[in-house]
Amino acid sequence: MQFKRYGIYYTPEPGALADFGAHWLGWDPVAGKHCPHPEIADLLRPVEEITATPRKYGLHGTIKPPFFLADGQSAEALQEALAALCATLAPVTLPGLTLARLGSFLALKIDGDQTPLAALAARAVTELDMFRRPPSEAELARRRQANLSPAQEALLAEWGYPYVMEEFRFHITLTGRLDKDAEQTQAALLPHITPLLPQPFVVNSLTLVGEDDSQMFHEIHRYALTG
Repeated sequence: MQFKRYGIYYTPEPGALADFGAHWLGWDPVAGKHCPHPEIADLLRPVEEITATPRKYGLHGTIKPPFFLADGQSAEALQEALAALCATLAPVTLPGLTLARLGSFLALKIDGDQTPLAALAARAVTELDMFRRPPSEAELARRRQANLSPAQEALLAEWGYPYVMEEFRFHITLTGRLDKDAEQTQAALLPHITPLLPQPFVVNSLTLVGEDDSQMFHEIHRYALTG
């Protein structure tokens, strides 16, 4: 399969959390197929509507944001470089994950210090940056609609994305904008997802993903962290 963009994500290992996430979002990036949504009581809107925005990405936490390949680079070279990088990275153990509101949407975030994971993400961003094509003016303009801070603007200029390095905040997005429905949605989702959350949360692999022509992301390969 040919892909338009590539990204490096944390994705859950096969198991209960990955299965729930595929059905909740309606997309399984490993199988490359849509999934039926679960029945969740007390939601104010259908799951399909709540999850429309994050669906295409699958259940993930961004490590290196999606990018177009730079001229002269290939997907094969990217895979080789990521494999080599992961061979130098040790697994990261964090306190755990928790369901939380982030602005107007719901996500899983680290329940505690994210510093070790931020350091790992920074290495992926910097050491694989030769594969990233610089963003177009249209892409830059779209990012700037978020009213970036001076620090975020500088990161956008250097790395093509404003929320890396010191602005990195690991999260696994579960919904689109909820606004007034956020509290009720969180309460309805909490009993379903809490038993699935790892305590502690161990990141022992990174996943290379690719975006197809319909904008859906697929797992290309999972690389164990063996450094």
